[in-house]
Amino acid sequence: MTESQGQPPDARGDFERFYTESVKRLVTVVYAVTGDLGEAEDAVQEAYARAWPRWEQLVAEGDPTPWVRTVALRLAVSSWRRTRNRILAHFRHGPPPDLPGLAPDHVALVAALRRLNPEQRRAVVLHHLLDLPVEEVARQTGSTSTAVRSRLMRARRVLSAHLTDSPDTPTARTGRTATAAQPRQEVLPHE
Repeated sequence: MTESQGQPPDARGDFERFYTESVKRLVTVVYAVTGDLGEAEDAVQEAYARAWPRWEQLVAEGDPTPWVRTVALRLAVSSWRRTRNRILAHFRHGPPPDLPGLAPDHVALVAALRRLNPEQRRAVVLHHLLDLPVEEVARQTGSTSTAVRSRLMRARRVLSAHLTDSPDTPTARTGRTATAAQPRQEVLPHE
C-alpha cells in the first residue's frame, strides 16, 4: 500500500488510465444533459474525485464507468436545480450568441435538449447518445423500463419540434439532418 489514500501501488496507474480513456466521453454525456460545458466539467471532475477513494471497491464490482457516470449526472442535475433561476432568466432573455468553435448543429442540439426536463434529457443521452438499451437506462436511473420508454417518447415529441429541417434552423442551413428519433453523436463536442 502507498500513502495515496490507502490504495495499492498499481491502483494509481489503473485509475489514471481509466480517467484518460473515459473523461472526454463522460464530459460529452454530462454536457449533453446540462447544456453547460463548465458545469459538465465540474461535475465530471468531482465524480472522479469521489471515485478515487473507493477505487478498489469499484473495480472489484466490475466496470466503474456506470458508477462514475451516475455520480457525475447526479451532481450535474443537483447543480442544475440550484441554478434554476439563472436558467429561467436565460430562457426569458434568449440564448447567448454562438459560442466560438461550436457548429450551429451543436448549438441547436444542446438548445433542444435544454427544453427537456432532467429525467427526459438523461434518458435521451443515455439511450440515444450512449446507445444503452432501455433496460440499462432504467437500471442506471432507478426507473422502470416503462417509465424510460415514456420519457423517451415524450422527449422525441419535444425534440422533433425543435430539430426539424426548416430554413430557420441551423441544421437546415448546414444541410445536415438531426432528428429527435436519431440524434447524432458527432454533433456534441468531444473535447
